[in-house]
Amino acid sequence: MIWQERKSGWTKKPQDARTPGDIDYARVIHSGSFRRLQGKTQILNLGDSDFYRTRLTHSLEVAQIAGGLGAQLRQSFPDHDAIKFIPERSMLQAIACTHDLGHPPFGHGGEVALNYCMREAGGFEGNGQTLRILSKLEKFSEADGADLCREALLGVLKYPVAFSDVANPAKAPRMLPETSGTPLLDREASKPPKCYMDTEKDVVEWLLQPLSGTDRETFQSFELKEGKHAKARHKSFACSIMDLADDISFGIHDMEDALALRLVDQDGFRRHVTPKKCEGLLDYLNSNYAGKYGNDVYSGLVERLFADGAERKHQINRILNFVITSVEIEDLAEFEEPRLRYRARLPELVARFVEAVKDFIREEVIFSPSVQHLEFKGQMMVISVFEVLKSDPKSFLPPDIYSKYKRSDDPLRDICDYVAGMTDTYLLRTYERLFAPRIGSVFDKL
Repeated sequence: MIWQERKSGWTKKPQDARTPGDIDYARVIHSGSFRRLQGKTQILNLGDSDFYRTRLTHSLEVAQIAGGLGAQLRQSFPDHDAIKFIPERSMLQAIACTHDLGHPPFGHGGEVALNYCMREAGGFEGNGQTLRILSKLEKFSEADGADLCREALLGVLKYPVAFSDVANPAKAPRMLPETSGTPLLDREASKPPKCYMDTEKDVVEWLLQPLSGTDRETFQSFELKEGKHAKARHKSFACSIMDLADDISFGIHDMEDALALRLVDQDGFRRHVTPKKCEGLLDYLNSNYAGKYGNDVYSGLVERLFADGAERKHQINRILNFVITSVEIEDLAEFEEPRLRYRARLPELVARFVEAVKDFIREEVIFSPSVQHLEFKGQMMVISVFEVLKSDPKSFLPPDIYSKYKRSDDPLRDICDYVAGMTDTYLLRTYERLFAPRIGSVFDKL
């Protein structure tokens, strides 16, 4: 089957009982890139607490939710034509576990910093880096990275548009002007478009070979936005399941962290997650747990979410059940290929609630000064380390990375790959070795 092919041409041994999904799941979770997620920020700074989620635990939760969404679709729509095109559970888990592999140290802040560093060399985008890691940088094959099958890579390809096609030249990365002699990153101008990078055009061309010309053109179409980068219009069925699982985990599980660490209060929740935006959830709770929330179901929910321990966990579980069991299938008639024609989505009332929770976390936690201070500091450390490595690669790159750099047709991209692969702690230690007067030893392992 063409969707199970691998770019290298590798096939399993006859005695190997694993499915393509089993193989790809094994390759992802045994990869160095996956292990490094334990040292990368989800929202909060590593070391502040041992309770909340890192990108590794977040990825495992996204994988579990993606598998649950697939099972729910099979149960809810057993006779739908789309059902046979839902990947098996291990394949969905493989796709979901990859979704954050390309995120650099310090999350989206580091992504913006690296896009500035690569502003004249093809840019940088976290999702694009995920495809690059899986198709070229991992070490499961001679030249094709983790060498996942087409089915998996189609699910990984969240934005099927190239950097050069969707980057708005008027929105070029830069430093802020007039900052009294201190260079400060213009964080808004330096945000990358959502895309894959041009270095992986050959991979995407191979990946999309099974599609008709019309399907390929439609799948890679994008929407122009004045004053912004262009935006991809489409993603595959499997990718939509993964993306939905990511949204659910980001909104609901990250809210659980914020509640547990008392980073948010009831007033903030009520501002963003209003009774109107909770309408579907309140109906669900009233129907399934009649009388347990008092006369005002909304106030009863809020009080229980801001309670301690087990009570808060019960509410999170009920919310997840409400969201996951509501998933449905959208049909995009413009596609011939079923893997593109169908898409997982939430009904309007449910999607409104999930989006409200995501807004709540963004506004009250991610955009709070306490988190923005740390994100900004991380960005400037990423830029500083990159610029030092770029200034004299022989003096500053580890020997194995420098050896690769010397042989490379795109050496700046190799420096970018090295920095992007660092954990938060490794980047911090590298920065301290280079810039902190009393930190560092000749015996430190690079």
